Amino acid sequence: MPLISLIVLCAVTALLTNRFLSPLNLTNILVQSSIMAVIAMGMTFVIVGGGFDLSVGSTAALSGCIAAMVMLEAGIAAGVVAGVVAGAAVGLANGLVIAFLNVNPFITTLGTMVLVRGVVFLITGGAPVSGETGLPGAFVAFGSDRFLGIHYLVWVPALLLAVLSFVMHATPYGRRVYATGGGREAAYLSGVPVRRVIASTYVWCGALAGVAGVMLAARLQSGQPTAGEFYELTAIAAVVLGGASLQGGEGMLYKSVIGVFIMIVLGNALNLLNVDSYWQRVAVGAVIIAAAAAERLRSSRSQ
Repeated sequence: MPLISLIVLCAVTALLTNRFLSPLNLTNILVQSSIMAVIAMGMTFVIVGGGFDLSVGSTAALSGCIAAMVMLEAGIAAGVVAGVVAGAAVGLANGLVIAFLNVNPFITTLGTMVLVRGVVFLITGGAPVSGETGLPGAFVAFGSDRFLGIHYLVWVPALLLAVLSFVMHATPYGRRVYATGGGREAAYLSGVPVRRVIASTYVWCGALAGVAGVMLAARLQSGQPTAGEFYELTAIAAVVLGGASLQGGEGMLYKSVIGVFIMIVLGNALNLLNVDSYWQRVAVGAVIIAAAAAERLRSSRSQ
């Protein structure tokens, strides 16, 4: 169903504007989707496990800024590792509070969203992080150059999708995540370490938001403290559009990526059709509500 929706959306857009199928525009869609696809994969772990995370946008901004700051002092590799570790640390904090203190995921991650964004502004002074001469050339090239004709940024979610799909669907850990989201009490009685599994899904989500933040810094050629705003809503909408259940226990990574393409193509179509930016926000908000309503209807019918 998500793939059919994407195909229909692309076909209608192509009929309405001939610019949609231009190589430049299709490349732009792929690059724009790459960062959000990484975040959506992390969000899939959390949602399948029965939770959700509102802090991924702020986490991506933090990771991008920390990566930029560290690589200016210690090199690209250290910066990339620092950015991903920072994201994983935020995810771990979320996971511990939610899983072991039993605090509601909405309240926890909403608080983390605001807290982390504040930390980003504190450590950067609200200014972009790029140094006097800019970030290292090889890192900047990663955000703009290509390998085999495809942007490096697009290769990242492609490789992650292959690896993480194996983790989710072919390992005992992945089965535990699905079991936990499908019914925590039943999973616990079956011997699943429910709290640790829940916490781990937030670590995955934070780490992947960290990867996305590093990618975003490479694309923007700087760490931007304002980056990642509303990413969490887009990611949640994409995962739900991909068929995941907000109740937990359902969802597939590749379908979440398709959901990302639906969101990005929709925004691209509205731009090409010269729809006012205010109406674009209305349209995206309507899609998010419609996706949540459709997911609720699916859940009701399956019960």
